[in-house]
Amino acid sequence: MTDALDEYNKKRDFDATPEPSGARKTTRKKKFEDHALQFCIQKHDASRLHYDFRIEIEGTLKSWAVPKGPSLDPQVKRLAMEVEDHPLDYATFEGHIPEGHYGAGDVIVWDRGIWKCIGDPVESYKKGKLKFELEGEKLGGLWNLVRTHQEGKSKPWFLIKHQDSAAKPQADYDVVKELPDSVISDRTIIPKKRGKAAEPKPVETVPEPRKRAKSTKLTGAKPLSIPDIIKPQLAKLVETAPSGDWRYEIKIDGYRMMARIENGDVKLFTRNGHDWTAKMPKQAEALASLALESAWLDGEMIAADENGVPSFQMLQNAFESGKSGSIVFYLFDMPYLNGVDLRDVPVEERRSALAKVLERSEDEIIRFSEDFGEEASDLLTSVCQMNMEGLIGKRAGSTYVSRRSDDWIKLKCKHRQEFVVVGYSEPKGSRTSFGALLLGLHDKDSGELRYAGKVGTGFNDKTLRTILAQLQPLEIEKPAVVNPPKGVDAKGVHWLKPELLAEVAYAEITKDGSVRHSVFHGLRNDKPAKEITEETPVPAKEVEAEKPEPASKKKSVKKAPSPSSGKIRITHPERVIDASSGSTKMQLAEYYVSVADWILPTLKDRPITLVRAPEGIAGELFFQKNVERLPIPGIETVEGESVMLINNAEALVGAVQMSTIEFHSWNAQAPDLDRPDRFVLDLDPDPALPWKSMVEATTLTLTILDELGLKSFIKTSGGKGIHVVVPLTPKDDWDTVKRFSQAIVQYMAKLIPDRFSSVLGPKNRIGKIFIDYLRNGKGATTINAYAVRTREDLPVSVPIFKEEIHEIKGANVWNIHNLHERLGQLGDDPWKDYKKTKQTITTEMRRRIGLKK
Repeated sequence: MTDALDEYNKKRDFDATPEPSGARKTTRKKKFEDHALQFCIQKHDASRLHYDFRIEIEGTLKSWAVPKGPSLDPQVKRLAMEVEDHPLDYATFEGHIPEGHYGAGDVIVWDRGIWKCIGDPVESYKKGKLKFELEGEKLGGLWNLVRTHQEGKSKPWFLIKHQDSAAKPQADYDVVKELPDSVISDRTIIPKKRGKAAEPKPVETVPEPRKRAKSTKLTGAKPLSIPDIIKPQLAKLVETAPSGDWRYEIKIDGYRMMARIENGDVKLFTRNGHDWTAKMPKQAEALASLALESAWLDGEMIAADENGVPSFQMLQNAFESGKSGSIVFYLFDMPYLNGVDLRDVPVEERRSALAKVLERSEDEIIRFSEDFGEEASDLLTSVCQMNMEGLIGKRAGSTYVSRRSDDWIKLKCKHRQEFVVVGYSEPKGSRTSFGALLLGLHDKDSGELRYAGKVGTGFNDKTLRTILAQLQPLEIEKPAVVNPPKGVDAKGVHWLKPELLAEVAYAEITKDGSVRHSVFHGLRNDKPAKEITEETPVPAKEVEAEKPEPASKKKSVKKAPSPSSGKIRITHPERVIDASSGSTKMQLAEYYVSVADWILPTLKDRPITLVRAPEGIAGELFFQKNVERLPIPGIETVEGESVMLINNAEALVGAVQMSTIEFHSWNAQAPDLDRPDRFVLDLDPDPALPWKSMVEATTLTLTILDELGLKSFIKTSGGKGIHVVVPLTPKDDWDTVKRFSQAIVQYMAKLIPDRFSSVLGPKNRIGKIFIDYLRNGKGATTINAYAVRTREDLPVSVPIFKEEIHEIKGANVWNIHNLHERLGQLGDDPWKDYKKTKQTITTEMRRRIGLKK
């Protein structure tokens, strides 16, 4: 097996493709019985759209290309051509393989989970006959993979569904058509246009919207009483612009809002259905002035900065200060008008009708979101130069659906330019050769070479080795930049002559001159290093007239409020604490400031354990339970207890200044630390299990708690699992509560032994979910709600509504960079009834789960 990935590696240039490298050999030597085996199916739009079926055997992913994808019909045999083995970490790969490279095209994870072979998988594979059970997000039940006896270089097999309860006739249900999207992200694939394209259907003239009778002339329009609710259509993230007939609009950084109008009464609803009319009276008044009989309008609320660029921070500030009059409502769709349902009307006709409706408005507070006819790549370049978010594409002729659809797509901006390589850092953990490249840019005015941050992602084992060989001959004793990093950031740095250039993609350059979210794309030598400065956006006057206004004349940098109003100074703000996302210490501090109103009530009076990461998440982590030798302003203590409390923003940010990332809290509040006020059930899955298994497990856990008469609340762990939190009126001692929580877990494991385990240890949760009750003892802690995790991308533990467990795609979907979008549109707190909950553990509850006194 040592050469199992040779063919995979030979076919790929890892300097150019984002695919995971197979250079590092697996060290797994366990028997297949010792761990759950993973499988994945990747939808791959290469020279032809097909599905790649992969199963884990002996440390690699055995792989087959299935042209038509799997079928749930046992009568249908799907051809499966065996291809080269892939590395295990390919199972979660999504992205775009560049043109000119092997397998060029878009890839998404269509399904994933665990597979269980009936018999020995190695021997069954050798014999060419595999019978197995799949437990995935989309596929389940028994399957067969059978090798044919065809001679030749190719290795054809057949993938066949076994006849069981999961089987369905192909004529009734085509699983690849019914479930086309990724199971781990919002990505979808818009298939490439192949062959001769059909002529686009001519668009009929759009009639005056206010005349209801004539409105039905719109293609697909149907008379209908105004619906109480219409949920918005959502866009899917794609790597590249698809071919075909698309209409592109500017992606605006704001709040999604649906407006319902009936007989002059206007209601404004967030994406989640919360009524925000009272927060935006002027916008509601402007919509009422349109004098529509009835309508549903879809759009985005935005606030612009001094350069006219939408600013999410300014939008939040406008709401918080009660100055919503500065907010502009950009409208881009109209699914209903004057007694007529327009959802089946082609998008271009709906938008044309909307434009006519808005012509009667004289209020600039409501505007039409224009679309543009340029090529997507050209338009995206211009939009990114203006510091906008990106583009929204809508397929011509498409209808309006209240879900995420591949008829609406989003393309996001990413800056990219050359930087001077001024040094490199030592590798940490399993990393080899070097950790990150230190970057520099010449100041446009003085010509000085200034430090511009680091790039630590975008490398593979091969590029790490080859680049290191180019770096070592250039080493010098002193830094070439005039403002070298200090402290931990300077530790172990090798300084270089400023000769090499690195091409780097990044989200932005901060006010202090450091790159954020940087990704390495390659070394280049086609320009003199002395000419490398920051590339500034094209001024508005150079942008084509058809493009939207206003345009930025300067680079706009989003910035959260200064932590604790300047009371806490964040040292080394530019220090990167997560190389995968490029997140800095200052961004972490800004995150905690932004969620202070959410996290502080959940931290109040609870003893806290801090997880500190002075060298970032890749370095050594320190767990700290008391405040000794840790001078944090605003920190509180409890008399007679060696614990610390964080009850104010000053202490919260002060802890971040001391390199804290995670906050873990007790199940009790001071001053009564001997009687817990909650218990927590931590659902911790085998990592190979599909998210669907976690959804089912959470639902079962909530059902059992409901049957016991206990109200519970849930939050994501920020990792793989879900935390079920049960509030209690302080009454019982720690041992009593812990025994009760243990009994619940043992009851569930006995009730459904194939799903749950109550015994700690990796071997005891193979293909199962371990429900951890051990954190319910005195001194044990759980990651706090809204606290950040020391994991790649800095995910956050987030409270959710119970019904949301069926909507999200994982426990790490929110991080410090995107949680503000959720909180901004949330409306009600998912845990708003938490403090009102008064309940205790009763004798009847103990009896029902078999717990004796």
